[in-house]
Amino acid sequence: MTGQPAGLVHGMGKELVEPDWPPLTDGEASEVLARYPGVASGAAATVVGWRSPRPMSAAALVRIGGREVFIKRHHRRVRSAAQLAAEHAFAGYLDGHGIPAPAVRRTVDGRTCVRLGDFVYEVHAVAAGVDDYRDAMSWTPFRHPGHARAAGAMLARLHLAAAGFARPARPPAVLMNSAVVITAADPLAAVAAIAGRRPGLARYLAGRDWRAELAPDLLPAIGRAAPPLAALPPQWGHGDWHPSNFTWSGTGADAQVAMVLDFGLANRTFAVHDLAIALERSVFGWLDLADSGRASTDLAAIDTLLDGYQSVRPLTPAEAAALPAVLPVAHTEYALSEAEYFADVIGAPALADLAYDGYLLGHARWFATPAGRAALGHLQDRLARPVAGPATAAAP
Repeated sequence: MTGQPAGLVHGMGKELVEPDWPPLTDGEASEVLARYPGVASGAAATVVGWRSPRPMSAAALVRIGGREVFIKRHHRRVRSAAQLAAEHAFAGYLDGHGIPAPAVRRTVDGRTCVRLGDFVYEVHAVAAGVDDYRDAMSWTPFRHPGHARAAGAMLARLHLAAAGFARPARPPAVLMNSAVVITAADPLAAVAAIAGRRPGLARYLAGRDWRAELAPDLLPAIGRAAPPLAALPPQWGHGDWHPSNFTWSGTGADAQVAMVLDFGLANRTFAVHDLAIALERSVFGWLDLADSGRASTDLAAIDTLLDGYQSVRPLTPAEAAALPAVLPVAHTEYALSEAEYFADVIGAPALADLAYDGYLLGHARWFATPAGRAALGHLQDRLARPVAGPATAAAP
C-alpha cells in the first residue's frame, strides 16, 4: 500500500506537506549502490520504488536487478558519517543479541555509509515482516491492544540486550535524543551549554526569552524528574519507539513485532526514559492539541504497553517511581533539537516556533492540566499494582 499522494510527506500536524528534501532518484541511488559489493554488480537498472513519507530525510526502497534494498539520505548538517556509525554499531549489537534489526550494508571499503556532496547515505537490507504502519503519522496510536503489548515486550527485550552496550552517549545534536538537560542540577545552564556548542540553536534561542519561557512548566517538571533519574543506571535505548518503527508478523490484532527499525534517535539515556518516550509517542492525542487545546489519553494503551514490558522486564521500584516524573519531560532534548532543525537547517521559522511552543513547552504544560494530571495519576496507579514475573514465552 502507499496511501500518500505523490510527492507529499508527513508534516507537523495532520496534513501532508511538501518534503524538506528532494526525493531520491534512480541515478542517485545507482551512484550510491555502485560503492557496495554484490548490490550494484552488472548493468541492471536501478529503480526507486516506494518512498518513505517521513519528512526529515529522504528514504526509499530501491530495486536493482532482482534485489531490493532500503536507502536513506541525510543532509550532512543532520547526520554525519560518525553519527551514523554509532547508530549502526548499536543496531548491529542488538541484532547479535536477539533483537531483530535490518542488516546495514557495508561498502567495498568496509564503511556503513556513503558521502556524496552535502549528503550522507546509508543502505540497509529490506526488513522482514509487514510494514503495517508505514503511512501512519507520528504520535499515531496502536491499532490493537495486542500491538501495544507486543511493542512493550519487544522494548523490554531491547533494554535487556542493550544493557551490555558500553559505547558512550552521543552528544546532543540535531534531531537526536539525550537526557542532558533533564538530569542537570541547573537545566538552564545545560541548555545554554548545548547552545554554546550548536550555533543554530543559539541563534534560535537568541530570539526567545527562553529562560523565562521554560520556567513555569518545564523547570518544575525537570526538578521532579532529575532526582529519580540520578538513582538509575544509564544505558542505551531506541529513542523513537512508536508503531511505524517496527515491522510486524502480520496485520491482525495478534501480530507481533518482526523487526525494529530506525535507530536515528538512539542514545545512552535510561531504560525508563526510553519507556517514557514509547508512551509519549503512542498514547496521547498530541495532534489535536494545537487545534483544540486538548489531547486525549488512551489509558488502555498505557496499561497494555506496560503489561507487555513488565512481562519481560519488570520495572524496579526506583524505575516505577521515576516513570511518571520522567514522562512530562522525556521529549525535552529532542524538541529543542527539532526547533534547531527547522530554524537553522531548513529555514522554516514558523515550524521552529511550533516545535518550541507547541512541542517543547506545550507538551510539558499539558501534563500540568487536569487531563495531564489524570493521565499521570492513572500511570502511578498502574505502576502500584503487583506485577507478574517475566514471561518465558516472551524471551528471544
